[in-house]
Amino acid sequence: MTVEPQYLVVMNHEEQYSLWPKGRDLPAGWTATGFGGDKQACLDHINAVWTDMRPLSLRKAMGDA
Repeated sequence: MTVEPQYLVVMNHEEQYSLWPKGRDLPAGWTATGFGGDKQACLDHINAVWTDMRPLSLRKAMGDA
């Protein structure tokens, strides 16, 4: 039986999302969102919550934040 690697969904100050291997220290500037699971579950979650790919600073500059 193969064990699927587990990941965390992380977000930076620009509200951009990524995956990070569970159990590893988070890189500077990224925080855990509280969601974790296998790779596909995390990608599905990111797809559902990251609906505007523009960085937060750009959205603010455009008045959309």
